Amino acid sequence: MVMERFDVRRGKVKQIEEEGGLSTLAGSFFDNIEAGKDGSFSGSHGIMTSISGRFEGNALIVDVTNVAPNFEDPDAMKAAMDDRKRWTAFLDEATGYNSKQRGDKAKEWAKKASKAKSAVSSARHFMAMSESLGQDKKDKAEELIAEIEEALGSNENTKAAGRAEKLNKLFN
Repeated sequence: MVMERFDVRRGKVKQIEEEGGLSTLAGSFFDNIEAGKDGSFSGSHGIMTSISGRFEGNALIVDVTNVAPNFEDPDAMKAAMDDRKRWTAFLDEATGYNSKQRGDKAKEWAKKASKAKSAVSSARHFMAMSESLGQDKKDKAEELIAEIEEALGSNENTKAAGRAEKLNKLFN
């Protein structure tokens, strides 16, 4: 099972919740949908033997287990392709973004994490090399580094990138 994260267009989570929630939406694409108390859902459909999802802030978090179809059987291949189309249509509807936009958002998300990690690395290197850096600046830097690492740990890359900018400005 692979957990994936997708950005959700502003206002889309609220709209889906007003229309019966994520489990209702999933029910129009997949089978055996069970709604969780927290607004999550689980179900299956064709080659996707297990599908679960939930909103976390402005992100859709999904876990999907796929089984390989019988590649020798044209009907099985057609069904598998239909399952993939259904999955893509669900993601389009649940996120408010098309495939290309989801890919761009994922790259942007990863870039923010990378930027934040780079800022931490640079700051630590600078502090180790500098002999004239005041303790107050070091303390402020360590405070920002802790916030960045906490944000990265809880998958808040936007917040981490924002703190990284402050960290970079501290030494410029």
